[in-house]
Amino acid sequence: MGVLVGRKAPGFSAAAVTNGNDIVTDFTLEQFKGKYVILFFYPKDFTFVCPTELFAFQEKLEEFKSRNVEVIGVSTDTEQSHWGWLNMEKNAGGIKGVTYPLVADTNKTISTNYDVLAGDWDYNEEGEMTAIGELIAYRGLFLIDKEGTVRHQLVNDLPLGRNVNEAMRMVDALQHLEEHGEVCPANWVKGADAMSATHEGVADYLSNH
Repeated sequence: MGVLVGRKAPGFSAAAVTNGNDIVTDFTLEQFKGKYVILFFYPKDFTFVCPTELFAFQEKLEEFKSRNVEVIGVSTDTEQSHWGWLNMEKNAGGIKGVTYPLVADTNKTISTNYDVLAGDWDYNEEGEMTAIGELIAYRGLFLIDKEGTVRHQLVNDLPLGRNVNEAMRMVDALQHLEEHGEVCPANWVKGADAMSATHEGVADYLSNH
């Protein structure tokens, strides 16, 4: 299930921390039908690249919300770990001030269903199950439309932080397509010219750019 684009986003019900402080036990993806969702996975709480990404999404949160987009973070940590990190001051290594939901994929089923779980299971000579590498999530990101279909995905290796502006650009491109019926060329940004999906439209665009 490596490529989810064009498919229904896998659903889930799991514990999460919302509003930076509230632990809920039955957080679902389905509750956001009718909205766009940026669902992103990160490897671990209390680490180094991860807080830079989480704060970057928080800084853009109002812009996402103005576009009817919900931002949701997921890692394989527990909800208690999320809560502790969310209540730790930034200057102490915490992420206090992040308000969008952080889902606890403790059973690793969400990461598995989105095919972003690093590491693997194996068996040793005694028949005992062992883990190869850490069973944590790669930096996966999925843009889900209002009908629950994945329209964009990106997966980075653990050390490579993402560009939140690119996630916003993908939202803008999808919404422009839905509103105007025009496709968005390379490096398109909101407000720039798009084009009709015809040979004439492509030729006209290329002749003017």
